[in-house]
Amino acid sequence: MGKMRISFLIFSAYGMGGTVRTTFNLAQALAEQHEVEVVSVFRYRDRPFFEPGKGVRLTSLVDMRRHRPGYMGDDPEHALPARVFPVADGQYARHSALTDRLIGEYLGSTEADVVVGTRPGLNVHVARQTRRGTVRLGQEHLTLATHPARLKRLLRRTYPRLDAVTTVTEADARDYRRTLRLPGVHVESLPNSVPEPDVGSADGSGKWVVAAGRLAPAKRYDVLIRAFGEVVRERPDWGLRIYGHGREEGKLRNLIDELGLYNHVFLMGSANPIEAEWVKGAICAVTSSLESFGMTIVEAMRCGLPVVATDCPHGPKEIIHDGTDGLLVPTGDVGAISGALLRLINDEGLRARMGAAALTASARFDPSQVAARYESLMTSLVNRRAGTLHRARGTLLGGAYAAKDRIRQGVGYALEGARS
Repeated sequence: MGKMRISFLIFSAYGMGGTVRTTFNLAQALAEQHEVEVVSVFRYRDRPFFEPGKGVRLTSLVDMRRHRPGYMGDDPEHALPARVFPVADGQYARHSALTDRLIGEYLGSTEADVVVGTRPGLNVHVARQTRRGTVRLGQEHLTLATHPARLKRLLRRTYPRLDAVTTVTEADARDYRRTLRLPGVHVESLPNSVPEPDVGSADGSGKWVVAAGRLAPAKRYDVLIRAFGEVVRERPDWGLRIYGHGREEGKLRNLIDELGLYNHVFLMGSANPIEAEWVKGAICAVTSSLESFGMTIVEAMRCGLPVVATDCPHGPKEIIHDGTDGLLVPTGDVGAISGALLRLINDEGLRARMGAAALTASARFDPSQVAARYESLMTSLVNRRAGTLHRARGTLLGGAYAAKDRIRQGVGYALEGARS
């Protein structure tokens, strides 16, 4: 298979989430050899937060920019409920009869060899509406376990129409194979990709523990702050910086004040790009109760930081080699987290060795390596689909020829009967 035409269908390519970043990373790497487009269902801004990359064509279906003449938010069809996009997907309220129609028209007319959906609701569209002959690939950027039962039932009914499903961890791939049992659908774990940072690696001299991500309950920054309170008792010369925004911000500020850590723990807000902040630190901390993958772990490792992470489902244990390039600790265990941080803080040599190992090990998440695995999967699926269509065409032609033969034979018999 030579050059492929590959299309990614995404909720909004104009946001700041991890799905947008990893989609652009992968699209840019694939665009070095193939024709790649990213189709954004919604467009909320004039320019995306992240650059799609050289060679990647970015288009959108529904313009939600009020200041633009093409604004579609007031379209009467947008006030009608969606019927294809599933109710159980968390973004259902944003979709409508208008998005159903426009997504369907795009999928029914695309000339792409491969269409890639990037969330369950869009994967349902891809499964049901993509034109015949195009490979249909659905990505899972979260985890099957976190989806509501109603959505799982729909995926079990709908996903058999896909050619493949990819997950970001092998643990989630096992869940898909065991729970959904999708006949004829290839299920494979392919991690998110993180490019080599534009900044130099951390030198380990900054006395900062760094964390980054949404200030959301699942990230358990309250546990990290309490653990760092124990660190400060022994090492008051160190500090903790937490980057991100979210609904937990007020609670976390109150906790910092309550524990008297206002001179040691700092909520820094969002930072983009984050790489410049990672390299100011010496250790990354991730204390989540659940991670679908762990993009921040890879980002920090690519900047040369060892990571202390909770051994939560699903991602950290598939990224970190415990004791080599980072440390895994039990989820929610304040003492274990503070102990792991102090182990690295108090041993500069260990910190340097683990940081170097993290830098080397994280190269496997480079977009070029992840894209090569996607390219191999897509090529095999395109070839398989082409073979299936060829066989189907052969069967149809064979049936047509056989019918013609039967007609000829019938005419011959009739002529013989007439002559006799």
